[in-house]
Amino acid sequence: MSRSTRSPLLLAGLLAGAGVTHFVAPTSFDAIVPRALPGSPRAWTYASGAVELALAAGVALPHTRRHAARATAAFFVAVAPANVQMAVDWRHRAAPLKAAAVARLPLQIPLVLWARSVARTREAGAIRQRSTSAGVAAVLDR
Repeated sequence: MSRSTRSPLLLAGLLAGAGVTHFVAPTSFDAIVPRALPGSPRAWTYASGAVELALAAGVALPHTRRHAARATAAFFVAVAPANVQMAVDWRHRAAPLKAAAVARLPLQIPLVLWARSVARTREAGAIRQRSTSAGVAAVLDR
């Protein structure tokens, strides 16, 4: 399996794993929901978990991959405030926990770039497939 084939599946796996965790162990996610958001933190935890599961399915399927990967990049940007909230809340915890909370902040950048890369890979694959199909049709027309 090539790297371009594995990358979307790995991203889908990451999203699916995170999505399931929102339902299996929601308390840790509830704690990082920014307090400025209306409603209960648990509702936001479940909603973001459901979105991650839907994005995972979309990224896993070649037909929906491009749009789902773009939506995933936007999702990673949208949940960044939760990581900021965690860093603020954990600033007085033990050094390893504080370091982990702060380290999560820049990790959103490679996640966004990864999702964008998966979207472009799908686009390139679709273009290649169309041009190959057109080439085969041209040969058959001769």
